[in-house]
Amino acid sequence: MSPEEFQRRVLGWFDVRGRKHLPWQQNPTLYRVWVSEIMLQQTQVTTVIPYFQRFLERFPDVRALADAELDEVLHLWSGLGYYARARNLHQAAVMIRDRHGGELPQDIELLRQLTGIGRSTAGAILALAANQRHPILDGNVKRVLARFHAAPGWPGDGPAQAVLWELAERYTPAERVAEYTQAMMDLGALVCTRGQPRCGLCPLSDVCLARARGQETGYPTSKPRRELPVRAIRLLILRTLTGEVLLEKRPPTGVWGGLWSFPECPLEADVETWCRLNLQLPVIELQRWQTIRHSFSHFHLDITPVTGKVTNPVNGVMEAERFVWYNCRQPDARGLAAPVQRLMAKLIHDG
Repeated sequence: MSPEEFQRRVLGWFDVRGRKHLPWQQNPTLYRVWVSEIMLQQTQVTTVIPYFQRFLERFPDVRALADAELDEVLHLWSGLGYYARARNLHQAAVMIRDRHGGELPQDIELLRQLTGIGRSTAGAILALAANQRHPILDGNVKRVLARFHAAPGWPGDGPAQAVLWELAERYTPAERVAEYTQAMMDLGALVCTRGQPRCGLCPLSDVCLARARGQETGYPTSKPRRELPVRAIRLLILRTLTGEVLLEKRPPTGVWGGLWSFPECPLEADVETWCRLNLQLPVIELQRWQTIRHSFSHFHLDITPVTGKVTNPVNGVMEAERFVWYNCRQPDARGLAAPVQRLMAKLIHDG
């Protein structure tokens, strides 16, 4: 099939079936599209929409985002996961403010120099917001192209990815680039889905090699499986007699980087002794809760919560900048790790 025929079919399908009323499609500025593309990485549209709306209400432009405290950015991101995206978004906003006068550059190479923006994301921003001709290769587009050509290999491998980039470049039109880009993403998200592709609705189905072979779900090749390792930690839920809980700000990198969490006590340590030596806090009435599992993309984390009461919270830990006594019933704007939110909800429920 010629590139022109491929484009005609995809755009014809989009005109009838494509999504045209998503929040970031209304007034699709470079900033709005950039925020949406970062949020949509590894996250479904229905999940992203309310986060996007709240985020844009608070940070309507680059300068508002760049001038904000990271804590507030992470707070609005809480629950969306993959928090490095939020940190990268904030850092890139600062770079745009300081190096580009508060305006996202419309040169793809300058755009790719910003934190958290790779080739596909940069191409999508410029295609969707500026109608510039740039191919994209997100997960949905990879799936459509890999099935259409029965392209072998896992797309995360260099050679297989290079083939898909060549195909993406071949089919990207010179006109209606924004519509075509959205169409390819929609085709993968709505029709050429991972588990049960709806081939009867696809404008390319009669010439799709994967379908001709009866191997629709065999492409693209899955990532080689490996058993995820398991890590274990113990979190201390320390409360004052008036109900505030102690939170500690995590280091800027690593698990829950930059977020607020309960203090982490080594598994082998005696809790009372550890609190006295490291937090200068006397604790009583220690109680172990059931271990919960929180899964990341590359490992499982088993969390054992231990609650305790602090009889004298005035001294010691309050002197440290990275700690705060937090009122669960009157939350403020700070980023909380998802398991911390779950544990707080249980704390409130149990009284």
